[in-house]
Amino acid sequence: MVAENFMSPKRAWWKESNVYQIYPASFKDSNGDGVGDIPGIISKLDYIKNIGVDVVWLCPCYKSPQVDMGYDISDYRDIYEKYGTMSDIDELISGLHKRGLKFVMDLVVNHTSDQHEWFKSAISSKESPYRNFYIWKKPKAGPNGERVPPNNWVSHFGGSAWEYDEKSNEYYLHLFAKEQPDLNWENPKVRAEVHDIIRFWLDRGVDGFRLDAINFISKNLDFPDAPVTIPSAKFQDATIHYANGPRLHEFLRGMGKILREYDAFSVGEMGAFNDPNEVIKVVAEDREELNMIFQFEIVTMDHSSVGKYLPRKWKLSELKRIVNKWETYMYEHHGWNALYLENHDQGRSVSRFASDKPEFRMYAAKMLATFLGLQSGTVFVYEGQELGMANMPKTWGIDKLKDLESINFYNEILESGASEEILQVVMGDLQKKCRDNSRTPMQWDSTAFAGFSTVQPWMDVIDDYKEWNAASQVEDPFSVYYYWRSIFDLRRGYKDIFVYGSFTLVNPADEQILAYARRYEDRLALVITSFSEKESLWTLPEDYTKPGKVLSSNYGDVQILKPVITIRPFEAIVYLLD
Repeated sequence: MVAENFMSPKRAWWKESNVYQIYPASFKDSNGDGVGDIPGIISKLDYIKNIGVDVVWLCPCYKSPQVDMGYDISDYRDIYEKYGTMSDIDELISGLHKRGLKFVMDLVVNHTSDQHEWFKSAISSKESPYRNFYIWKKPKAGPNGERVPPNNWVSHFGGSAWEYDEKSNEYYLHLFAKEQPDLNWENPKVRAEVHDIIRFWLDRGVDGFRLDAINFISKNLDFPDAPVTIPSAKFQDATIHYANGPRLHEFLRGMGKILREYDAFSVGEMGAFNDPNEVIKVVAEDREELNMIFQFEIVTMDHSSVGKYLPRKWKLSELKRIVNKWETYMYEHHGWNALYLENHDQGRSVSRFASDKPEFRMYAAKMLATFLGLQSGTVFVYEGQELGMANMPKTWGIDKLKDLESINFYNEILESGASEEILQVVMGDLQKKCRDNSRTPMQWDSTAFAGFSTVQPWMDVIDDYKEWNAASQVEDPFSVYYYWRSIFDLRRGYKDIFVYGSFTLVNPADEQILAYARRYEDRLALVITSFSEKESLWTLPEDYTKPGKVLSSNYGDVQILKPVITIRPFEAIVYLLD
């Protein structure tokens, strides 16, 4: 093996892995009820293997009332009946392992469902042994003596983050839906239960976890009012008080100890966590907490300062700053990045960050694969991203949406008396960013319902499925699917460079071209990507004027490296320099 640089990261299997994320309700329906299921996933394991990934991450499949699509868990040791059985999960694990793939489950332990036995007991009596599994507070008195919540925190799904229980005259905290009460991690019995759940699944053959909203588990125990950032709103954003709290690292180390015993994969979802000096405390090699985290800087670039679903234009220089910040910091401080552009909570990246216009869509999807896939970090691809699947049509209205967050936001705007013009602006932004964009059924072929099901699915199929589907791409060497596989081949074939190499942003000020270099010892690769619908001339920086060979081109031709290059719309070229 080539000797490592002084700065080069330690090698690990999870650093060299590529991850494929599955949203079970929307992947493949095997029994004709319109909902995806685990046997449907099992039927597509060869397809997944052939993409070139190493790990499959499955969104929550546990028993759940499905208020928030399974992120409200009522039993951590059983499976939602529409998805299958524990035997199906065992078969899925076995099928993945036989193909050399690892299996990662989504674990939601900031909160449970209100139908979980712990909460049903807790709300039944103040004397319940599970009462302290959750967070309860007495009401406050309002200006006129009326009962009001303990503080002004807003829920992520709108309204107060507190729900009143008349029987006990106390409120319980729910940072998400009222049916998702927050667990009290200050209680050691809660931590012990979570540790037992982790061991239960690792012993069953699971290879690791994605940990949902995991930096919310330690909160400011004074529960102060949030600062008023939107004066017109009754309830305010309180992430400053419940994200990244005082005992977060202690709690993460408790889970990390178990995960290390099994050499298991771990990635934490951590919103409101954009300071690399704080993130490194979680992911540094010597911290023994998590392997990596999902931070939100890229996927919040287009969020308005007063609301997620209000428009904001972003510049390419912003994206460059974010990428350069995380790539260089993690390399220099022995951390690791989780690389993603879309998932079950985000709009489709080709529509959001590039272009889904017919003349550009294929090139744009491949360009984004290049941009993302050759950075330093573990690459996460979400189902359908490998096909260039796009956002919902502009013709879809609020009646087509299923997502609780989006519907609640729209209704709040509607109830506030907003004009038709403002409602159209909100709907336009929902069509770009809302979670339902990524939750439409997987487009398998050109038959009815895109081959996802034999009946009308739980959510409408996007009507471009006859052209954009897996069957039309898996054998097409010019398809987006094939291109993603080629990017993963590059990561494997040149892993010294693309996995363990250093990162240098090449042209920070250019608002059309994003280019970066990856270097390992004396080996150097140059990655050039266009985020523009326009053709442009790009002058090669002086440090990169050596002869080079083309490793990848999303236009499928060979453009010789020369001092001035004509870059076509959404073009992506990768050069290996002498």
